[in-house]
Amino acid sequence: MLVQLSIRDIVLIERLDIDFPSGLSVLTGETGAGKSILLDALSLALGARGDGALVRSGAAQGQVTAVFEPEADHPVRAILSENAIETEGGVILRRVQGADGRSRAFINDAPVSVALMHQIGRALVEIHGQHDDRALIDAHGHRALLDAYGGIEAEAGDVASAWERWQKARRDLEALRGELDHGAREADYLRASVEELTKLAPEPGEEEALAEKRSRMMKVEKIATDLNEAVETLGGGASPIPTLSNLLRRLERKGAEVPGLLDEAIEHFDKGLSGLLDAQAELERALHDTEFDPGELERAEERLFALRAASRKFSVPVADLPDLAVRMADELSLYDSGSERLAELERRVAALEAEYGQLAGELSRKRSLAGEALEKTVEAELPALKLERAKFIIRIDSDKDQPGANGIDRIEFWVQTNPGTRAGPLMKVASGGELSRFLLALKVSLADKGSAPTLVFDEIDSGVGGAVSDAIGQRLKRLSERVQVLSVTHAPQVAARADEHYLISKAPVEGAEDGEDAREDRVATVVEALAGEHRREEIARMLAGASVTQEARAAAEKLIVGAAG
Repeated sequence: MLVQLSIRDIVLIERLDIDFPSGLSVLTGETGAGKSILLDALSLALGARGDGALVRSGAAQGQVTAVFEPEADHPVRAILSENAIETEGGVILRRVQGADGRSRAFINDAPVSVALMHQIGRALVEIHGQHDDRALIDAHGHRALLDAYGGIEAEAGDVASAWERWQKARRDLEALRGELDHGAREADYLRASVEELTKLAPEPGEEEALAEKRSRMMKVEKIATDLNEAVETLGGGASPIPTLSNLLRRLERKGAEVPGLLDEAIEHFDKGLSGLLDAQAELERALHDTEFDPGELERAEERLFALRAASRKFSVPVADLPDLAVRMADELSLYDSGSERLAELERRVAALEAEYGQLAGELSRKRSLAGEALEKTVEAELPALKLERAKFIIRIDSDKDQPGANGIDRIEFWVQTNPGTRAGPLMKVASGGELSRFLLALKVSLADKGSAPTLVFDEIDSGVGGAVSDAIGQRLKRLSERVQVLSVTHAPQVAARADEHYLISKAPVEGAEDGEDAREDRVATVVEALAGEHRREEIARMLAGASVTQEARAAAEKLIVGAAG
């Protein structure tokens, strides 16, 4: 419910704070006092179109803040959570309107788009009036209202789910047919390609391994000749090692004859000869390691060439050839097994269509029953509202050939204002006063089903007599037992039934404020909560006009006592 409305610098309102209770609150006052300004300000906080003309003359900007306390499970909390806005506690809508036409919107102090504010506002407040076109008049919402009245929202949800399953299966079927059509055109190419790639059998990482092996063998081939020459030099027939070995033995014999003379030379000679023998052994080992089959190099080169040729042919890197082989095989398999899969999916689509048709048909039947019941409930409210000759009609056009997520029904609220006249859509047929009373009857019949937690009625009692005004007051009171109701009214019969009564009036602005020059002719709209004598006096004024008589006061007292009883 709406618990507080704060307005700053909007038209004639300089500073205004109103606390609203639950139940029925009425706002009264003379014509031109500012009742419409109050509703315009509230609408601004609910996401209505901004206008720089709403800003009070001399102010740079105006601001409206509306504080709500919705139930813990109210849908607005889910919407706020989806938009990463704090959902604990109340919901605060704040709109800042600049005199230059620009405006900013905030929800719980988080900046938001006006569209989101409008979405939240519609869920929290409905405004009904003679020229309102947003609430029950919107035919797009009639289906949801009827489902809520009939308690068949769960069935409507089942139909929506069945529709989505059916449509998804249809999309899958169309996609498979497209794939099969494409596969038929590409089947020969795919078959030849799969056969070629299967024969080639590329493996992940094979190109890198082959390239490395080929490079090493080519390098080894280049140094093999030098290794052979070195081994031959040290170990062949012309090897100097035997000669050096004999020379070393002769020096050792001579050195024994002259101790100390050749010892160091012999030692160095021996080390050098040992080094040559070690080098010979290492060269022979290296030569052995370089031995390879020349055919192996040729085979590696041929394999590498085949892989790269396939890469160019299929326009993919060599590394992607294994994956390409799998994909092409899958596509070919899809085509080869497509007829069976297609038949299976066609059976599934048919089964889901039948399921949807059954659920939608049953929902349509329940909607017809709910429509008949709602028609009777609304028409029972009409005589007291001076619409005793009128009819309320729920038009349900069912067409199995036009299915949708909401079923097969097109639902719209129609009325016939008098016998013999043509029935038609509520908004087009009913006059301003009739429209307001039809809306009230409908809203009372729906009670809190499919309703926002706060309902605002703008002068729906305009142009009707005392008996009808009293009937309107009774229905507003009944409605306020389920939801919070705010009513702008000129009818004392309505005001007498209020739980809270606010008087809207204009008062001169005394002195200067914020550096402005005081002007005797400047006025501001003010709101005062009335009780006791003050409330009785206002209702008496509504009864008698400008000159309040004792008779009017007595009549006001009687209305208040009668409403309380």
